[in-house]
Amino acid sequence: MDSFGSFMMEIARQAGDWLKGRLDEEHTIDYKGIINIVTEADRQSEEMIVSAILGRYPGHDILAEEKDRSPQGSPYRWIIDPLDGTTNYAHGYPVFCVSIALEENGVIRNGVVYNPMLGEMFYACRSEGAFLNGRSIRVSGTRDLSHSLLATGFPYDIRENPDNNMDYFNVMARNAQAIRRAGSAALDMAYVAAGRFDGFWELRLMPWDTAAGWLLLVEAGGKVTNLSGAPFALDAPHILASNGRIHESMIAALRLASPPG
Repeated sequence: MDSFGSFMMEIARQAGDWLKGRLDEEHTIDYKGIINIVTEADRQSEEMIVSAILGRYPGHDILAEEKDRSPQGSPYRWIIDPLDGTTNYAHGYPVFCVSIALEENGVIRNGVVYNPMLGEMFYACRSEGAFLNGRSIRVSGTRDLSHSLLATGFPYDIRENPDNNMDYFNVMARNAQAIRRAGSAALDMAYVAAGRFDGFWELRLMPWDTAAGWLLLVEAGGKVTNLSGAPFALDAPHILASNGRIHESMIAALRLASPPG
């Protein structure tokens, strides 16, 4: 593991454990949309992470969910979700994580997803594999979509936008063994990498939702594309991730539903 990876895990653990310690407190909630919220915990976790990064790497760029920062032109960019699962957290539901990725010249080279409630540190380094608490992980061996446990989520504009994943969910529910909707995309992707889920799809995610999870999945032997099977990019609006074995079956099932706008 390189120095970036060690540092990344250290700051993810510090922020995640701080969040865990405050889970049952009353939180200040602001609304970015009708149901899209942010808490003071999101902002404080982000400030904790960003301050640590800039203290060690003052010239690096940062893309984080809660505060825009002007790019400095560095070849390195940190992509941060300081609290993925904010709605869960605000309700005291203990399913959330911290997600941090490091991009070098446009390529994701390191990623961590830390689940503080279970003390689970998912880590990946490009071309070196994916790990959970130091143990190598691989995607599942499930080959049949009808035997697969999938994960998904719904966009924050579900009430206003007809392209809200309901059509896809209805189709997948009739083709998979079961679907879970836990409320944290980064954690869902980490669970696919670890073989707990067999596949995952979601609409209109942001780079901080997917950057670390994407690397985890690829390094664990999985496959990540858009919903039609084209190569995935961080600025792609939709994502489809799987163990690779059920990927084409998932694409075929999704084609039975109305395409997103």
